Amino acid sequence: MQKRKTTRFAPLEITSTEFKKLGHDVVGQISRHLAKIQKIKVTTAPSPRQVRKLLRSGGLPRKGMAPTKLLKETSDMLFKNSLFNGHPRFWGYISGSPSPLGILGDFLASSVNPNVGAFILSPVATEIELQTVRWIAEMIGYPTDCGGILVSGGNMANFVCFLAARKAKLAWDVRAQGFKGSQGKRFWIYTSAETHTWIQKAADLFGFGTDSIRWIPVDGDLRMDLGALRRQIMDDVASGDVPLMVIGTAGSVGTGAIDPLGEIATVCREHSLWFHVDGAYGALAAVLPDAPDDLRALSMADSVAVDPHKWLYTPLEAGCALVRKQDDLVGAFSYHPPYYKFEGKEGDEPTNFYERGLQNSRGFRALKVWLTLRQVGREGYEKMISDDIQLARILHAKVTSHPELQAFTQSLSITTFRYVPSDLNVGDQNAEKYLNALNEEILGHLQRGGEAFCSNTLIRGKFVLRACIVNFRTTTEDIEALPDIVVRIGKKIDKKLRTKESGN
Repeated sequence: MQKRKTTRFAPLEITSTEFKKLGHDVVGQISRHLAKIQKIKVTTAPSPRQVRKLLRSGGLPRKGMAPTKLLKETSDMLFKNSLFNGHPRFWGYISGSPSPLGILGDFLASSVNPNVGAFILSPVATEIELQTVRWIAEMIGYPTDCGGILVSGGNMANFVCFLAARKAKLAWDVRAQGFKGSQGKRFWIYTSAETHTWIQKAADLFGFGTDSIRWIPVDGDLRMDLGALRRQIMDDVASGDVPLMVIGTAGSVGTGAIDPLGEIATVCREHSLWFHVDGAYGALAAVLPDAPDDLRALSMADSVAVDPHKWLYTPLEAGCALVRKQDDLVGAFSYHPPYYKFEGKEGDEPTNFYERGLQNSRGFRALKVWLTLRQVGREGYEKMISDDIQLARILHAKVTSHPELQAFTQSLSITTFRYVPSDLNVGDQNAEKYLNALNEEILGHLQRGGEAFCSNTLIRGKFVLRACIVNFRTTTEDIEALPDIVVRIGKKIDKKLRTKESGN
């Protein structure tokens, strides 16, 4: 009789000795990158064509490649052809600089590879995620007995809350009947004109349609106009329509504006509307002892979206959805097919996260968040968030005092401004059109140049530069360098544009 094989060779397997050496090499490469991150460019700004050339685009290789060579080649490619949001002069989109411990947390989480969809598949990971949710709720002053789940980011966190609201506030079983049970009624969602585009996606994807959004005007500080909200709700009620929910913003993506959340909560209670707050960026500033009063009203919301990969400085991806009543969260997502046997003992029931969100199979996102929360504690985050806000204020003061820069807004850790040539007559329509074109080109040069990285926003039709500081590596020296960088680029582009206009 032929002897049965007791071992198997799989091409993916790596011996423990080789794995240790590979891991040591990769960690060494990462540590060297982090050690010099302050001295390199924010980005090398490669073009798509250049990157495709690096990848030697073609079919799937027939033969494999040695892991040592593969990892070295890949790390070189990443460290030479990326935008580094961990760089101290990255102030573009709201991506926090990733914490070193969070980087290792992702590595550790992948080694166990738990499926955090059901407790039996991920016992410790599930309880760590629950604790992380409670700690985030505690940081923003939200009830710690709320329902919550970690998701990929702000869009998904807002989607989860939106679906919880849809199930809780519609009078029929929308999960079973869809919108057949609406009896032809029109349902309205109210939000400020400054709200992130996730709301359009949600209204589109979840059956309401984007025409169901009531875009409420903003006041002089770019906050939702409370009077306009009240009037619109009353008009819709008088027309026989059904107001459903109001979405407030705690830190708008453009300027960091915070809606009057307390007053919005009062309006929602008066009309029995769901009150959701998109706090993906700014909600975590509620941890500060001197937090704006409007952030104190987060506790009054029916749901809140928060992004740990923004102001908790954890690596992407990490968003968090919080829903005041756990039953509202479970009611929006739970199903019990016969092939799911995830029940526990009476009095010791497990939490199964597949019942709280859109995913069944879920990675262990919570570990990197949990580790950094434990590493620095509440006081550590109070200091870092406060420092970021102070740096944004320093920048605002610098651009305000500069003769060729015009400051616009400063809220939370966002400052907006633009370059204005000293000899330009600001105010007429042609000048504003020119300034928009000029500053748009300045931004392009700034983003490709690698000295610093900002983004932009539009404020009442004016194209302005936007610096958002959610970066624990940024220093006062970094911030003070930005105005001169912008002015130097601005002068060069202004000269080029004027020469082109004159035909010389």
